[in-house]
Amino acid sequence: MTDEKPLKSAVELAMERLAKKDADAGVESRPLTDAQKAAIAEARNFYDAKIAEGEVLHQSKMRAAFDPAVRETLETEYRRDRERLVSERDHKIEKIRRG
Repeated sequence: MTDEKPLKSAVELAMERLAKKDADAGVESRPLTDAQKAAIAEARNFYDAKIAEGEVLHQSKMRAAFDPAVRETLETEYRRDRERLVSERDHKIEKIRRG
């Protein structure tokens, strides 16, 4: 009884199954280097700041606009810009991960 292993949580069991499934499929997992982690954090901070800036500008424009058509146009432009920034951020992070 002394060599009993402690019980594992459902999350730990699921992670082990996923790791085994990846290994069986030939997916290689490489840990990120410190430089990659720093570059990813910098990219996230940069794009999060851009998104926050866009949100502030959008809210300012929305407060000044009363015409429903203008508000709809502003909302569409904001959504498009936000999606573009999120896409750029994700693409940049993926590029950093690949090395």
